[in-house]
Amino acid sequence: MIPVRGIEGQTIAVLGLGRSGLTAARAIQAGGATPICWDDGVAGRDRAEAEGFEVRDPARSGGLDGVSLLITSPGIPHLYPAPHKAIAAALEAGVPVDNDIGLFFRSFATGDWDQFDVSPKVVTVTGSNGKSTTSALIAHLLEVAGRSVQLAGNIGRGVLDIDPPEDGGVVVLELSSYQTELARALTPDIAVFTNLSPDHLDRHAGYGGYFAAKRRLFAEGGPDRAIVGVDEPEGQFLAGQLSEGAADDRVIRVSTGRKLAGPGWNIFARKGFLSEYRKGRQVASIDLREVRGLPGAHNHQNACAAYAVVRTLGIAPRVAEAGMHSFAGLPHRSQVVAEVDGVRYVNDSKATNVDSAAKALQAFDRIRWICGGLEKQGGLEGLWPHLGNVAKAYVIGREAEHFALGLGDGAETEVCGTMERAVERAVAEAHPGDTVLLAPAAASFDQYDSFERRGEDFAAQVTRSLKL
Repeated sequence: MIPVRGIEGQTIAVLGLGRSGLTAARAIQAGGATPICWDDGVAGRDRAEAEGFEVRDPARSGGLDGVSLLITSPGIPHLYPAPHKAIAAALEAGVPVDNDIGLFFRSFATGDWDQFDVSPKVVTVTGSNGKSTTSALIAHLLEVAGRSVQLAGNIGRGVLDIDPPEDGGVVVLELSSYQTELARALTPDIAVFTNLSPDHLDRHAGYGGYFAAKRRLFAEGGPDRAIVGVDEPEGQFLAGQLSEGAADDRVIRVSTGRKLAGPGWNIFARKGFLSEYRKGRQVASIDLREVRGLPGAHNHQNACAAYAVVRTLGIAPRVAEAGMHSFAGLPHRSQVVAEVDGVRYVNDSKATNVDSAAKALQAFDRIRWICGGLEKQGGLEGLWPHLGNVAKAYVIGREAEHFALGLGDGAETEVCGTMERAVERAVAEAHPGDTVLLAPAAASFDQYDSFERRGEDFAAQVTRSLKL
């Protein structure tokens, strides 16, 4: 655990008692302060009381008496579409609002580091798509290189639940826009911006607000090195703002599909090959085509970003290459769940928006595509240019017919409704060389509690249909 520093004797409110909230309450108590806890759900309040924490509603009259700080969980809105009533009460009372990410950055460094030969480092990863894979790949590559590493944040453990770092240790944090937009302290050593595509727009009051939440990690934090995907205008803008000139290698630009020229530090992937250029000259190259855990151009972008991080930390190119070949990938993210009779079955349930699903469709040649669910804002037109590899779409979800209409005329569709029916039909019609791909382009909540449950159902139905 990372005890929160500089709060001795204070009373601090904690709003939202999921994984990050309860961990924050424990870390606050370990730092010498008194947490008072609240969750709108009875189960969360019961868990807090079982651990001996005081439970008090901050939104009620007197609920914030004596409170010096309110810590909120990332899923709770604090501005758009409207602040939670407890946060509104805190703002009205002049009580500062922060989250566990802010507490982490104000508490991570300690005097013990004076005895270390190499100070620990914090690597943060944000963006719309690829955050989890990039973060996990960074951690894997560092482990292969023999470095002490912990993975936390939006993946793995809560940030305050990790162990105090060892000499030369690295902490890799995946951070969502919900986490970066509110944290009062953001001071990573290395920060990664993967890409940007529309998501969570209601929470951020539009695309500009969404980008601004991501940008805070760089503008507020001032990382020693920034690794920025520049395949969208926002990434190009961010890299330009952070750089002092074309040769400034504190900013590493990352791309897929085009060569990055110039005197700076550039890493890009073209036709399956990762290339590292410094001062206009190539210094390393990796063939990504046979890296099983990283299929497709979108995963090649993740590979470029992760490679840039470990190169910044002094890892040799060949060590990084070996680590990529041993990376198994993450569940529900281009995860191969079976290969039978020349047909590959891939679970990409995490492809919950149009952009991530489009990237998945570009990763395979002949696709039996299982898609559908709770459609997000913006429609499905962004998928139309990428339907050329789709032999047939099998649509699931409560609004499957509406979803199928949104795909236009670019692919043959069959309305299946359920995962069981979709997998049965795809298995029956698949030929050697086909990929049966779950890449829903939609949220899961019309039929499942989470994208993980949806992916697990896909894998279970594949096993059942194939009689594995």
